[in-house]
Formats: sequence, C-alpha cells, structure tokens
Amino acid sequence: MSKDLGLVSRLGADAVGQPGQRRFRLFASSSEGSAIMWMEKEELNRLSLLVDRVLAQISEGQVLRTEAEAGQMPSTPGMPPDFPLRPDFDFQVAELSMTYDERNERFLLTASPLEIEEGEGQEIRAWANEEEAVSFLFSQFQAQELTRNITLLVRSGRPVCPLCGTPLDGSPHACVKQNGHREIVQVIEGEEGEGNE
Repeated sequence: MSKDLGLVSRLGADAVGQPGQRRFRLFASSSEGSAIMWMEKEELNRLSLLVDRVLAQISEGQVLRTEAEAGQMPSTPGMPPDFPLRPDFDFQVAELSMTYDERNERFLLTASPLEIEEGEGQEIRAWANEEEAVSFLFSQFQAQELTRNITLLVRSGRPVCPLCGTPLDGSPHACVKQNGHREIVQVIEGEEGEGNE
C-alpha cells in the first residue's frame, strides 16, 4: 500500500562513498514518517533540472538555476545527524514522478521502489512497485534548497568531460562528441613555478 508522508519538514540529498564509487540518495521526513530513496547520480540530477525548470516557470524567470558560484565550492550539508538510522522506508527508486499544485504552491513527488524477482529458469524480472510508492509534498523554498544541494553533490564528484559529460578519471578519454578522434586529458595544474622556466 502506498504511503503519503504529507508536507515534509526535512528534504535533501547526499552521497555515500568516495567519488567514482558514490551512492546517491534523496531523504525526506515528516510527522507521518521518514524515507531514504536511493538513485543514480543522473536520476538525481534530472530531478534537480526538472524542479529548476518548474521554479523558473512559476516565478516567471525570477528563480533561475545557479550554474556556477564564485569562490570556493561550498560543502554539501548532507543528511542531518538526527535523521532516523532506520527510516520507515528505505529503497532503490525505480520510477519518479513529480507534479506542481499551483493553488497550494506545493510540489508533489512520488517514488516507486524497484522490485527484483527471480523467475523460472533463473530469469530476473525488475519492475516499479507502484503499490509501495512513497509520496510527499514540499514547498518552493525547499525545492530551491534541494536543487542547490543536488548541484553541489554532482559537482563534488569526479570532473566530467565538458562536451559529453562522461566522468574523467585521469586517463585519456575518447570523447563521443568528437567521434573519438581527439583524446581529452584532464589537466591538473601543479604548484606555482612547477614546470615553468
């Protein structure tokens, strides 16, 4: 049976692990319960882009996505230390859907968990279990904080190719946007004066 957490008091995203091996999660809690929803970095980033697009539309361009900030990149807040260690719901997301209620000025997010079942002949079946979906409401302010948090999370990982978005791990990268004809190598600047004569 699906669960509605109502208007959440806490909403955020964080990552567990080292860059290149991180697992990403969305977390939310209200008086009705708490949930941790695991997803891929790309899924989390797509959610952020969608929320920012809606914010730009409903504010008529007054709220725009922050693509870059001057100075040192701020750290991500992460999960609050008093967030439940064993939340009411903890699952891998198979499907996300989001709507915006203009009258109440609230976003509604619904996350369906991924179910994996081994069938006959060792065949594995995976599907989105909509009957066990978790949904919750959040405000425009929470939406802005969430997308800022996700943007910081995504940027704090491995650098990506500026053309195709593939993570760079320090080895030569044959970029698909250039049909693999040019290798893009991550350049790391040394200390001042190093290599200069």
